[in-house]
Amino acid sequence: MTSRKETPPGQVRCGWCGTLEDYCHYHDNEWGFPVADDRRLFEKLCLEGFQAGLSWLTILRKREAFRKAFANFDIEKLARFGERDIQRLLGDAGIVRHRGKIEAAINNAQRARELLETESSLAAYFWRFEPDPASRPKVLTPEVLRTLATSPESVALSKDLKKRGWRFVGPTTMYALMQAIGLVNDHQDGCWTREQALRARKAFKVPK
Repeated sequence: MTSRKETPPGQVRCGWCGTLEDYCHYHDNEWGFPVADDRRLFEKLCLEGFQAGLSWLTILRKREAFRKAFANFDIEKLARFGERDIQRLLGDAGIVRHRGKIEAAINNAQRARELLETESSLAAYFWRFEPDPASRPKVLTPEVLRTLATSPESVALSKDLKKRGWRFVGPTTMYALMQAIGLVNDHQDGCWTREQALRARKAFKVPK
């Protein structure tokens, strides 16, 4: 039976997470909170790529299997994966067995390794695409949030990554990543986690 989580008394959450324990935990503790750790950031990027065309709940429930299968998303280790590893992953029922997405994760680890030859960290690179707060919607209602599939920054990030040879990094996927790592705070107005994420961003030191 699926575990369900009650909303704290007198509080509301973003409508997308419903009451499922998996979604609520992710919503309350990760989504919209700033990320500076390169391994965590790279994991989130890869998982957003695997999510394309699927439910995020599917990915969340497979996350531990993904970590085990993909060397805990260690960039150096994953960049060395070859055809034998691809075949192993295609036979792993715990993950999403899509050759294109598997090959993209390995390719992106190789491209990340290249990027780190000129950047101090992946985080420093990605945080350059944080939008100006003044450009963000003044009110985040569920109706407004449904219109936010991309942004000028996610388009620019996607374009730059593709130019560098990254895969499965379209503007919509990159906007979802920006939401996931706190480059944007898309918790709706009235959500009890929104203020927590805002405080976390104020205390966050942007990587240089």
